[in-house]
Amino acid sequence: MIVRAARPEEAGPLSELALRSKGHWGYDAAFLAACRAELTLTADQLAARRTRVAEDGGRVLGFTTLEGDPPDGKLGMCFVALEAIGRGVGRLLFDRMAAEARTLGFRRLTIDADPNAEPFYLAMGAVRIGSTPSGSIPGRVLPLLAYQVV
Repeated sequence: MIVRAARPEEAGPLSELALRSKGHWGYDAAFLAACRAELTLTADQLAARRTRVAEDGGRVLGFTTLEGDPPDGKLGMCFVALEAIGRGVGRLLFDRMAAEARTLGFRRLTIDADPNAEPFYLAMGAVRIGSTPSGSIPGRVLPLLAYQVV
């Protein structure tokens, strides 16, 4: 498995992967429709958001985005294809994102986590620092996590 920069033509497929991955948690169609805009990437955004994909045998199995400017940034998106959940793809992507963040001079990253994904981020070394409003679901509050890049 390799991790590489996303290609402009992958914006649509990555956006769909994010929606399918979000659906893994049992959210209904109305909820996912409300999240669509927030989970949609454009070709122009891929480089600016430092989008990296995990690929195995030509198949994209997940992706992350590393956003902002050092020293403080954000893990904007981290999604794994349904068929790859539990196979270490998320851990690989997170580790590579953290290594890139370190190289670029980031010291701290925040994560607006889906409540179902919070245990994964905690296992990766993030800590909960509070909560933050959802960007797509009015009234919904998400765990706000911080990860110290060391």
